[in-house]
Amino acid sequence: MKRGRALYLWECELFRFINGQFERKKWNSFFHFCTHLGSASFTIAVTLGFLCLSLFSSSNIGFEMATALFLSHLPVATIKKIYPRKRPYLVLPESKVMENPLHDHSFPSGHTTAIFSIVTPLILYLPILAIILVPLAIFVGTSRVFLGLHYPSDVLAGACLGSATGLLSVFMI
Repeated sequence: MKRGRALYLWECELFRFINGQFERKKWNSFFHFCTHLGSASFTIAVTLGFLCLSLFSSSNIGFEMATALFLSHLPVATIKKIYPRKRPYLVLPESKVMENPLHDHSFPSGHTTAIFSIVTPLILYLPILAIILVPLAIFVGTSRVFLGLHYPSDVLAGACLGSATGLLSVFMI
């Protein structure tokens, strides 16, 4: 129990450090932009674009991305119900958060899961894209902490879940 508490306290400190940069105008604009790259509307639109391209080529990348995005959100919805972790801004009073924050559960991060689920097949298809896509996905995850909506472990779980479903979709199709 002591290790679990110590890990949580360390995670809260990491959250406070990242979220504490909220007042910096340039960072705020940057991370507000990044967070939308993991949104349902953006990840679905990108996936549909690749799905359309896949219809006219021999590549399965669009189908792999769509499968990964779909599969990744089944466990996200289930875990959020089984493990109803409150968002950090509800627990840590000094948190900075945007107006009208989310009120559902925190664990795991759906935005992070989504972005990692669609970039993983792209990286496996064209590894050179990792130079751009891995930092982009990490920025999406970091934005969720920066904006006060997730703990770092929510983001880490989302990254692992998204990557795993991305890999699974590539090997399934």
